[in-house]
Amino acid sequence: MSGNYVPLYRKYRPQTLDTLVGQEHIKKALTSAIELGKIAHAFLFTGPRGTGKTSTARILAKSLNCKNGPTIHPCGECESCQDITNSVPIDVIEIDAASNRKVEDTQSILEKIQYVPVHGKYKIYIIDEVHMLTNHAFNALLKTLEEPPENVVFILATTEVHKVLDTIKSRCQRFDFRRITTDDIVKHLRYISDEEKINISDDALFAIAKNSAGGMRDSISLLDQLSLLGVTKEISVDDVNAVLGRISFDVLNKLSSKIIASSPNEAIEILNEIYNSGNEPLQILTNLSEYFKNLLIVKNCKKDLLSELTGLNEPQIEELSKQKEQLETQQIVFLLERITYYIKEVKLASNQHLWLEVGMIDLANMTENSTLLDLQNRVKALEGGGVSIPAPQPVVTRPAPIQPPPVQTPEPVKQQISQPAPAPQKPAAPKPQPEDDFTPPPVSKKPSGNDIQTLWQTLLANIKSPSTRALLNLATPVKIAPDGVIITFKNDKLVSQISDTNKKQMIVDAASAMFGASAVSVSIRLPQAGDAGLAAQAAPVTVAATQTAPVEEEKKNSPPPIIEPEEEPEVKPQAQEAPAAEQKLEARDKERLESDQEKMVLELFDGKYIE
Repeated sequence: MSGNYVPLYRKYRPQTLDTLVGQEHIKKALTSAIELGKIAHAFLFTGPRGTGKTSTARILAKSLNCKNGPTIHPCGECESCQDITNSVPIDVIEIDAASNRKVEDTQSILEKIQYVPVHGKYKIYIIDEVHMLTNHAFNALLKTLEEPPENVVFILATTEVHKVLDTIKSRCQRFDFRRITTDDIVKHLRYISDEEKINISDDALFAIAKNSAGGMRDSISLLDQLSLLGVTKEISVDDVNAVLGRISFDVLNKLSSKIIASSPNEAIEILNEIYNSGNEPLQILTNLSEYFKNLLIVKNCKKDLLSELTGLNEPQIEELSKQKEQLETQQIVFLLERITYYIKEVKLASNQHLWLEVGMIDLANMTENSTLLDLQNRVKALEGGGVSIPAPQPVVTRPAPIQPPPVQTPEPVKQQISQPAPAPQKPAAPKPQPEDDFTPPPVSKKPSGNDIQTLWQTLLANIKSPSTRALLNLATPVKIAPDGVIITFKNDKLVSQISDTNKKQMIVDAASAMFGASAVSVSIRLPQAGDAGLAAQAAPVTVAATQTAPVEEEKKNSPPPIIEPEEEPEVKPQAQEAPAAEQKLEARDKERLESDQEKMVLELFDGKYIE
């Protein structure tokens, strides 16, 4: 019984031009050619798979060789029509170029061309996947294609027309097959379902059509597979997703909500549920990218086009409409870019689940810091952050001794302060200025509880691995000092992952480079009761603490500070007479300042320079 079963894609293959679905321009051109008797000696059918190229080639062969032909309505009952339907190679020979690609195979075909047809009027050669022929085989075919015998017709079919030689294409009439629209596929699937008594919903048919990417054969094959489920109940969209291995819309909606809300812990929990249910990391990321693609469409397209572009029903589009208010367009695009990046990483990684979790943590942490207004504010802070914040400090300390002299001395100082351009350059002449600019947290002037966070950001900037930095975004720094670094996580799993030899060594190397030590000890653990006291003790520690002390002493022991503002215009031309050691120190500090700012920019914009 099973041996007599005919798959649906073969059973419902079109037999005439009238039954060809979704290729109106092809039907019109071939119908006119047959009616006018203008039959070319060579045709080239090209287009995506499953769009009807081979079926159209067989229909054309029937129309030419039918006993009533050439006709646009072959009878399907004569001997020639039956031979073509049953694939009997008498007058119509079908050749798979993928397995017959050598020049010897082509020469064997050309030797038989001279024989006259047996039943029909033409000897027709249908060469499928013709792009697989070798160059020698193409060259052997050239002369025959240019001047074939009177009763021979070649029909070449390919999905990759760019691989066919131009000399071959120029000798054929080319017909480009388009992808079949979703509506046409749904109508045809409904017709087949009604004929085969398959109990399936319209939404399920729409999901099948959307998944086929414009290929009718793939849609019919999937419907054939799902027909086994429609015996006792109606086939739903969930059944289609289960067969395709896709994650349901509701689960993706729940996961995306946690990403948008910047809740990495809850996003990881949902991710583990999806993973444990049998979904692969690559499949999860691919489905998530399609979800955010649909969200981007809902955010930017007209309402009457949403159903067609996304393939979703009204309730699902309504859910996306609620989410679109929480994100800006550039945030959705940014999320899609990062998902694409992690898809590439997962394909190449040996531990795909690890990269899946890293990607999810990264996605759930970037939305809160990627709004356009926030980025603009951070860019403004970076443009003047290294100079404008420390610059006022020398100006505030120096006017105090200048007040006793006559009124003429404060005037140039006020003019210098009011000018926006020279303000950062004026304090650059004294030696302590570059050192103040370079130190991220000022040591003795501004001790603050936020210093440990500044040190923490500096430590993160020294870590080159993006995945390690993404995991460390969930950490809480307790102590950052030359005698040791303590980091805590609220999750045992994250503690074990970061304690991995490679990741922990990256932190050790970064801390050692930061404090100029050989090997700083690093402790990674869960939070404890006394962590607040450790954080308070570690707050005053900075990277440049040992470098600023001599400069401060020099500043205190220097001769009269009153003369410095008056002689500043004269100091600039005499900069060449400064000692060589001081010039080297100033150049080195300037280089460190530029390097530090570059690191901040690279960290913010993921390796892209913003001008």
